[in-house]
Amino acid sequence: MISSSVAARPVNALRRRGRTDVRAWTILGAMALARIGFGYQFQTVATLAPDLVPRFDLTYAALGTLIGAYMLLGAFAALPLGLAARRFGDRIVLGSGLSLMIVGTLVSAMGGGADGIGTGRSIAGVGAVAMIVLQGKIIADWFDGRRFMLAISVSVCSYPIGVGLAQLILPLIDRWGGWQAAFLSGAVIIAVALVLFLASYRTPPHAAPPRRFSLPSGRECLLLSISGLCWTAYTAGYAGYTSYVPSTMAQRGSGLALTALVMTIATWGNVPATLFGGGLAARFGGFRIFLLGTIALVVGMAGTALVNAPIAWAILVGIVGSVHPGVIMAVGTLSARPENRAIGMGVFYSLYYLGGAFAPAACGVAADVYGSPAGGLLGAAAISALAVPMYLLHRALARHETMLARA
Repeated sequence: MISSSVAARPVNALRRRGRTDVRAWTILGAMALARIGFGYQFQTVATLAPDLVPRFDLTYAALGTLIGAYMLLGAFAALPLGLAARRFGDRIVLGSGLSLMIVGTLVSAMGGGADGIGTGRSIAGVGAVAMIVLQGKIIADWFDGRRFMLAISVSVCSYPIGVGLAQLILPLIDRWGGWQAAFLSGAVIIAVALVLFLASYRTPPHAAPPRRFSLPSGRECLLLSISGLCWTAYTAGYAGYTSYVPSTMAQRGSGLALTALVMTIATWGNVPATLFGGGLAARFGGFRIFLLGTIALVVGMAGTALVNAPIAWAILVGIVGSVHPGVIMAVGTLSARPENRAIGMGVFYSLYYLGGAFAPAACGVAADVYGSPAGGLLGAAAISALAVPMYLLHRALARHETMLARA
């Protein structure tokens, strides 16, 4: 009996490990689906711009403001939501956030005009904050070692899938069902993600509540802020690109099919590139991969504005220029200790949201000054280039080799 009981223990341990692994990957699937929905919702206004601009008599600056409305309240909500997650738990806060993303989409669709769209996007954006702030922390809770780098890359590259999906689907829905139906379609993906997350998420088996309340140290806040600015420069620049490519190509007389192809390359190309970039970073160093991706991104954005070769530039932006986001996200996530990570990512994303709220409008001003939406692409290129000094500063203050080895 004793020997049988002893022999059964490894089998039971393996079964528990297997169930834990299935749950971890299911949670990651829910997070990735939510990120796809986030990209889809964020891209909605930019994709529908050729219809919305004349319908509501918008300037490009006003269009950029509508795009940025999705990020507007995030700068104020990110840190409080990180604190709320520490108090009430990841499941409640993230589930509530996904619910707000659905509600905000309904408000945009039923608002009847530009003001209603902006209000709904602000509500949905607050919900997206909860998902974005907690995704890195949840992934770090359930994955470690090499699996962490893979999981964080899967999450990061899910966003552009949603952006590309929006460009493929929304013009067709807009044509046959109207712009309200196009906005409503953004709630479907989030609803599926919400059900999957609530059904699968549990507190990690190894997690223990902190014994006392604590905040990130001054050094952690500094590293989180710098890495947050680096991530802001990357994401805000990329959002500027995806926001103004449809309008630029429409002005140049490109058809919907060509625009959809360009956006698909520039967004879905991120998926293999980001995953591959994580492996390249482990082999050749995070800084080299970061620099390669950033240079390709800046050149591709500026090239799209100045030379009418959209497919070639989309390849440069979407593939070569997408090998490094997993590196930035891994470094940012690991800038705080595990017990401070929920609040720490609130600091990280406060800066991200602040930049994300104003960058599209800034690119819109550049477009108005330039006299063409191509000016928005030049503005996006300039914003993306700011990631380099931020990464260099973070690298000077932290041992990136150690951080990426932990990732």
